[in-house]
Parts: sequence; structure tokens; C-alpha cells
Amino acid sequence: MKFFFVYILAGKRNGTLYTGATDDLTKRVWQHKNKIFCGFTSKYSVDRLVWYEAHDTRESALTRERQIKEWKRAWKIELIESMNPEWDDLYETL
Repeated sequence: MKFFFVYILAGKRNGTLYTGATDDLTKRVWQHKNKIFCGFTSKYSVDRLVWYEAHDTRESALTRERQIKEWKRAWKIELIESMNPEWDDLYETL
């Protein structure tokens, strides 16, 4: 079974946040960490995986991504801290 993921990256604890979606979380976070693409995350050094969620379909992952992007920052921080209170980089646990 293939999974799709919604994820949040941070530059540091309570730092700049980025929300994205992908079908290969390990590869996508590696790309962010290695600044493979020029853009927001490479410009602001946002590369710590602090939260993610698996979905069964691409559509549900994209819907959730859009939902989270609309949220207030405080809600995103609350979501992160419910799974990862220390803001550890979860990339190493994938």
C-alpha cells in the first residue's frame, strides 16, 4: 500500500515553518536538507522535520495540506507539540 504524507518543517524550535505534501517523505525531506531546489525552504534554511501525518490517498493529503496552510501559526505549533514536544528532527526516525 502506498502512503501520502503531509509534513511540517521548521528552521528551529518556534522558528519559520513550512507545510508540504509528498508521496516519498524520506526523499522529500532529504531534498530540503540538501537544498536541491531553490525556494522558500532553502532561502530560510527550513529543513527540520518536526511533524508529519500519513494518508491513504493523495487527495486526502492535499486537502489536509491546504487546511493546515490556512491555520493560524499558534494552531500549527500546537499540532507540532502534540506529536513532538521537543521539536526534534524526525528525519532520523523515518
